[in-house]
Formats: sequence, C-alpha cells, structure tokens
Amino acid sequence: MAKFVIGPHMRLHEWIAREKGYFTDEGLDYELRDQLSFMEKGNRHDLGDRVGAYQTFEKGRSADVSCACHWTVNVAAASGHGKLYADAYSVSPCGIFVPADSPIRRPEDLAGVPISVGYQSGSHYSTIQALERFLAPGEIRLSFADGLIFRRLELLVDGKAPAASLFSGPYYFLEQLGYRKIVDTSFMMASMVDENADLGDVKKYFAALRRAQADIDLRCELYTHYYRNEFPERFHSTMDTRCFGPGERIVFEPYSREIFETARKWIAEHDIFEGRGLGDRGYEDAVVHIAAE
Repeated sequence: MAKFVIGPHMRLHEWIAREKGYFTDEGLDYELRDQLSFMEKGNRHDLGDRVGAYQTFEKGRSADVSCACHWTVNVAAASGHGKLYADAYSVSPCGIFVPADSPIRRPEDLAGVPISVGYQSGSHYSTIQALERFLAPGEIRLSFADGLIFRRLELLVDGKAPAASLFSGPYYFLEQLGYRKIVDTSFMMASMVDENADLGDVKKYFAALRRAQADIDLRCELYTHYYRNEFPERFHSTMDTRCFGPGERIVFEPYSREIFETARKWIAEHDIFEGRGLGDRGYEDAVVHIAAE
C-alpha cells in the first residue's frame, strides 16, 4: 500500500506529530512532501502569470491531504479538485506589514499603496476583508506579482515592496525584525483531501494533529523551532524562533454548510474569480465528514 502523503503548510503540527511519533502511534504509514517550494524556486511560470493557492489545486497537488485558506479550498472542492475536510478548520495569524521607517501608520494610509498578496490565496481574500472597513474598494490596491509567501517576505525585507500580507512563521519573523503591523488580517484555513485518499488514514492523520495541538496549547515555546523547517535558508541566521508564537490553531469543530455558503456568497460579491464561477458541487458533494465514519 502506498504511503499517505501529507503536504505541510508552514505550521507546527505536522513536525511535532512526526518528531513525537504521533503519526506512528496512530498506525499511519506516511511521508511529508513539500507542495509549494517548486513555485518558490522559480517554477511559478508553470502555473501562469497569477499564482496562488488555487492554482496549485488546479494543477494537482501530489498529496493525500494538504491545507490552504478556506475560501480557496471551498471553491477548489466545489470545482472537483478534492474534498474539503469538514470536521475541523484552523485559524492563522496574519497581518499587513510595512517597514519600521514607513510613513504608513494606519489602515487608511494604505489607500492606493500596492500590497503584495498571493493571488486567490488567504492573503488576497483577507486583505480585502480587513481593509474594506477602512477604505473604499477603489482605494485597495493589491499586487499579485511574485505573490507566494516567501517571495513576498523577500520583497518586503529587500525593500522592493512597500507593504505585504504575511501569515504564520513569516508573520512572527517580521515582528522580530521590527516591521510594523498595520492591521490584523487573521483568517480561516481548511484542509483538502484527495478524492482517492484512504479515509481511515485521514482519520489517523487528524487524530495525530489533535495531540500536536494540545502540545502547542500547553507549551508552544518548546516547538517554535520547527518553523525553520520550511523557511528559506537565507533567513536562518537571522531568525530567532524563541520570539515566535503558536501560529495556526486547529479547531476541531465542523466547517458547516452555513460557513461554506457564507464564504461563497462573499467570494461572489467580490468577484475574486472574475466571473469564472465557483464550482458546481454543493456542500454535500464538496466536503467529506470522517468523524462519524
């Protein structure tokens, strides 16, 4: 039988579960496989001019389970690119950051300023959602060029972007370096399960993550060094992960029909998919429930 392939997503859980043997304890024969680094390393042209989380699902992630913002997983699942795991979701800290010497100090100061985000990724949706309380739609200017998370981090640190949206480890790294957070844009994540994944293995996977979440809740400072596992090597010498926080938190509550439909309504109202439709599958066909299996 093939190994259960897990696509990590810049959070602590999978690394804790691996090192503490939780996957093995659950009887899961698995491997961790990076789903995103091929784009970070200059292969983004394979997916088109605008690249983000949704495009990786369109191309086909080579994992039995992976993670992205819930908006993208919602639409990708409804479009037949996998099934949204509906027995849990997670919430990740995220924010729009500027350099310490930037004149930008309030959300209103971001009017007309290009903000580096990932196209049809969590930073795209959450930036609009956060800023529409402060700015008119025409004042929110998003930049999708090289919008993948570590590329956005590099652009900001190298002084080539005036503002960028970052989450998880990069969020804490910018705080450590003294960058200014202008507004919080924390958002919901969801997991995508491959159509052919063994649901018994998926259940074992989430049982291990539940144990890892308890470890993070109890003593997160013992595990923040795992952020280094997915960071570009160029930043390793300047990272002090002792300053980092717990990051993404998995909530073992349902991703309900109401959440599913409310998210789709917001996406449609903001035309994030530019009139291309949000998929034909309804909630029952787009999600998978395993807790009751």
